[in-house]
Amino acid sequence: MFNIERWQEIFEAISKNKLRTFLTGLSVSSGIFILIILLGVAEGLKKGIKKQFEQDIPTKIQIFPGTTSKGFKGLNPNRRIKFNTSDYAHVTEKYKPEIQYQATNLVKYGGVTTYEDKNGNYILYGTMPDNLFLANAYLIAGRFISEKDLKNKAKVVVLGQRPIKDLFDGDYKAAIGKIISINSIKFKVIGVYEDNGGERQDTYMYIPHSTITRIYNLTNDIGRMEFTLNPIEDYTTALNKAEDFAQRVTNQLKAKYSVHPDDLKGVRYYNALEGGKSFYMLNFGLKIFFWGIGILTLISGIVGVSNIMLIIVKERTKEIGIRKALGAQPKAIVNMILHESIFITIISGLIGLFAGIIILDIINNNLEIEFLLNPTVPFNVAVITLIILIIAGAIAGYIPARHASKIKPIVALRDE
Repeated sequence: MFNIERWQEIFEAISKNKLRTFLTGLSVSSGIFILIILLGVAEGLKKGIKKQFEQDIPTKIQIFPGTTSKGFKGLNPNRRIKFNTSDYAHVTEKYKPEIQYQATNLVKYGGVTTYEDKNGNYILYGTMPDNLFLANAYLIAGRFISEKDLKNKAKVVVLGQRPIKDLFDGDYKAAIGKIISINSIKFKVIGVYEDNGGERQDTYMYIPHSTITRIYNLTNDIGRMEFTLNPIEDYTTALNKAEDFAQRVTNQLKAKYSVHPDDLKGVRYYNALEGGKSFYMLNFGLKIFFWGIGILTLISGIVGVSNIMLIIVKERTKEIGIRKALGAQPKAIVNMILHESIFITIISGLIGLFAGIIILDIINNNLEIEFLLNPTVPFNVAVITLIILIIAGAIAGYIPARHASKIKPIVALRDE
């Protein structure tokens, strides 16, 4: 229940000791401020490192058709397995809740390409819209393949850096809208991408999957399937889910094509998360380190508040004795001290919280560092910080409050 007299007492005590209250609040504010800055920087480093090294830490799962190495159900080994559109449709529909991005990739080497008097030989990919994300690539001009392109079997192409350099002298803007010839077939350039994965990736040319199957009369052939699953923070959990997903899909395809369960070549998969442990562990380490430093700083502030509250209790010994002599219960004394401690801690902490958020916003708008990207504090972290503030205020005031509640009236009234 709201007790106006209690709050009047708190404000009166604060007004009588402005400097002491300010110094007490400053210790808490600085602790929360440092915690918020550290957590924001940790989040920014996580995003920056992910962007810089994402080509080395892919998270996709690739399912490949291959050649059987074992006989099974009366069938001889060395059978060539080919996935078709129904396989892809069944997998994507069955596991839709788990999948983040999905695509098929049908590769054709020897894409002889010409534009005016220039030419080159590149790798041709028949793919789908999500492949831009699966390849960890990004557009620098134009657009990527769309669902409409797939439906219309459009003769459009997205070029990598090598074709742009050879055919357009590196002028990627000039390439957009131009007509080039790939194996004597005309294609319109709709986009240019960049991929940090290496020189090989720079030689790729992406066209709609439906277009490449029509041109080469491959009907329902889809090549390989590629997926990423919905992201999970914990590496072990993410790896286990990825392994489970890959096993389920490969077992399903092996059963359909009568491939021996122990045949590792007929239908195989690659789980790139196995190579991403260092990325997950780095993020986990940063999070633990910054939380640790921030919490230790906050603890020092709590200790400061507790010491100040002990001094306050000492100064108010006679007052507390009078209250107890007049019938105040120990619980009422504890509540009085706790209210003051929690109030000072929360107000000071909120000032530190908002100051930290403002500073992070200034850093985000003015600092350009590749490894520090958008250093912000997520909403859930802000909520956790507020909870920490309340707990901190209670802890800081509890020991002094307990001490005050045990003061004997006769001893307190003799205190000078």
